[in-house]
Parts: sequence; structure tokens; C-alpha cells
Amino acid sequence: MNDRRIMAALLTEHGRTFANESGIRLRDTPQPLYQLMVLSHLLSARIRGSVAVAAAQALFAQDMRSPRHMLESTWQRRVDALGEGGYRRYDEKTATQLADGAELLLEEYGGDLRRLRRSADGDLDALRSGLRRTPGMGPAGADIFLREAQAVWPETAPYLDRKALQGAEKLGLPTSPEKLTELAEQARPSGHHGPAVLAAALVRAALDKDIVADLRARA
Repeated sequence: MNDRRIMAALLTEHGRTFANESGIRLRDTPQPLYQLMVLSHLLSARIRGSVAVAAAQALFAQDMRSPRHMLESTWQRRVDALGEGGYRRYDEKTATQLADGAELLLEEYGGDLRRLRRSADGDLDALRSGLRRTPGMGPAGADIFLREAQAVWPETAPYLDRKALQGAEKLGLPTSPEKLTELAEQARPSGHHGPAVLAAALVRAALDKDIVADLRARA
């Protein structure tokens, strides 16, 4: 299996964004962008991705889908929702950070992350810095957010961070964002929808040795 076939198989079998997995219908509007920020925060902890996704789903099911609703929820309600998703190791600290982050977002940007985007004016470093001001959103959280947000913020694409490139390296694929994007375009599997899907598929390979073993065994 050559590079193009590996890429096609990767995208076909594992090309699903984490936002999609969490049930977020990502659009360039305030609520889904906020939900993506919450998911990115949860995914950035040293915990299984499936647990972070389940915790995000539990928070959203409890109507904590906007910064206002997150801030108005009680600390215990946030802890309980996180626990329902299995996010128990970090539940108390994260419950506090989610409220603090919602308050900051409301105060600084009126609850609308598009204002951060506009203030960054295409400067990725400024965008990262703005995201990292949110409690609990360190470098990993900012990278996760931008990997997914490039689906609706095209000026950030291709956003393939160190974790995505690690997946490419494990698969024996090129480790340049430009070459990977070109390879994905050449592979053109059914259902491939751009760099956010590519980034998510590569990250899944970086996190799951079975994906790498399976694809390389078929190479």
C-alpha cells in the first residue's frame, strides 16, 4: 500500500472530527464554537478521548451549551455531568474552570468567539494566545480547538499541529502540512471534507497504535 492508499484508508476509516463525534454541528456561530471550546478543554487533559467526548455530551445534554448557561449552572451540576461522562479524575477542578472560562468569554467577547477571531485578524499566534487565556485551555487545548475550527475558519488551514504530524510519522507518511494536504487531496476518498478531517484522522493514528498497526500491516 503506497502513501496515497494509506491516506485514503486512513481518511475513509478514521476521518471523523471529534466535534462530529460529540454531536456538535460545527458552524461559525457562537454556540457551536463555544461547545467546541468546551470539548477542546476536556480533550486536552490526560484522559481517554472517548471519556472527554462522553463528558462533553453529558454537559450539553444538561443544557450547558452556551457560556451563559454554563455560568448559570451550579458547580455540583457541572461535577455531576462530568462524572456521568466518566470524567472523574479532573471533575472538580474542571467544573470550576468551565465556569471561570464562560465568565471570561462573556466579559471579553460577549460570549462570541468570532470576536476573538476578528481581533486576531489572521494572526495564528494571536488566536492561540487568546484561546489560552481561557482557564484550562493550555497549548494542547488551543491546538485541539484550531485543528477542528479550521473547518469553519479556513484562514487557519491547514492546521496540523505536532500531535497530527506525530500520527503521520507513525504511519510513514510525509510530515509536512503542505505535503499531507496535497496527499489527502490526491487520495480523495468518499466523504473526505478537508483539513479538519485530515487532522482528526492523523491524531487518531497518533493516539491509537492499533490504527497504525492495521494500516501498516496492509501496506
